[in-house]
Amino acid sequence: MRTAATIAEQRELKTDAVSAILSRLKERRLVRHKRPYWAITDDEKRLRAAYRLHRNHETADEQYGEERLEELQTDDMEKVQ
Repeated sequence: MRTAATIAEQRELKTDAVSAILSRLKERRLVRHKRPYWAITDDEKRLRAAYRLHRNHETADEQYGEERLEELQTDDMEKVQ
């Protein structure tokens, strides 16, 4: 188990950014939170599915190149966020 601040320090990221990511992972039930600590879920099936999805995205990026949403924007489109 780790705190968001510890994870942020280890990864050289801002604590707020790590907290936001952890919150999204919690919504997807990939991490558990018991203040102030975070831990990876015990649900191995869910973790495997998430990892497979991640690898599929990496493979697609390797084969077809990464998407750059700002390059897809035209004058007729709203700014891509």
